[in-house]
Amino acid sequence: MPDQNPNPICAFHITNDGVPTEIALPEDLQNLPTTDGYIWLHFDVGDPAFEKWLRDKLPLTVAKAMVQNETRPRCDALENGLILNLRGVNLNPGANAEDMVSLRMWVSDGLIVSARIRKIWAVDAIRQKMLAGTAPTTIAAFLADLANGLAKRIEKVSLALVEATDTIEENSFSPAKTLAVDLAELRQSVIKLRRFVRPQSEAVTSLASGIDWPLDHTSASYLGETANRTVRTLEELDSTSDRLKAIQDHLDILHNSALGRNSYVLSIVAAIFLPLGFITGLFGINVGGMPGVDAQFGFWAVTVGSAVIGFVLFFAFRYLKWL
Repeated sequence: MPDQNPNPICAFHITNDGVPTEIALPEDLQNLPTTDGYIWLHFDVGDPAFEKWLRDKLPLTVAKAMVQNETRPRCDALENGLILNLRGVNLNPGANAEDMVSLRMWVSDGLIVSARIRKIWAVDAIRQKMLAGTAPTTIAAFLADLANGLAKRIEKVSLALVEATDTIEENSFSPAKTLAVDLAELRQSVIKLRRFVRPQSEAVTSLASGIDWPLDHTSASYLGETANRTVRTLEELDSTSDRLKAIQDHLDILHNSALGRNSYVLSIVAAIFLPLGFITGLFGINVGGMPGVDAQFGFWAVTVGSAVIGFVLFFAFRYLKWL
């Protein structure tokens, strides 16, 4: 019984003039012709047959790198090819954009094998263009187009976080009960995004250098601009993180100030009632010889005396500017 092949999300052969044609899975990936364009195969990592197919068709090191559970952005020459892992913001319905999804790629002469766990919109945009009849003419142009698509969407999400930070910054001078929750959620979003944007910036910069993969002048310029855009996005995220920390420090100061003010007021109130408590405690003991026990106005005398002492202490604290 022949081994079952994985079902690719898409498979295209792109000619040198950028004309894409849908194809079936090639039988041999090691000896593809390199003079007639290139082949792009895109898979779902969750396909049960994908890992075995990879091990049969590609070097074992490459196969392991393509299916590992956790990946971080990287750009490394490996096995006469290029391992390129990138991340894209999660724009799928019901998902949080900062929960970035991974794209694993193996690039060699005449071949691009890519795989993802969840849909990546930058990749799908390239697929839709190919279905419409247009495609990047070279592998370098494909990588440049992909990196730029990922960077644009990351930048858009980053700008949304900046705007949310502006709103919180404006509201921090009159903090509402929900501001602390919003601030915590926003800081978490920035942290998640920065976690992958930083290594992605390094990966795209490495790719743009042309050391790991040869680039034509146009693709090199395009990737250089994409790398610069990714660096700017990273700097914006770093700045946003610092601003959010400053807002958190401001809120902490306001909270501590309010707490200190309330504690001070309670201390003053306690200082006023301390002698009154002593008097009432003293007159509350049941021992013989207590003065005023049989006096007709004894209770009112103690009450008025306590009130007078309380007022005297109050005005004394006001005079000393303790209140």
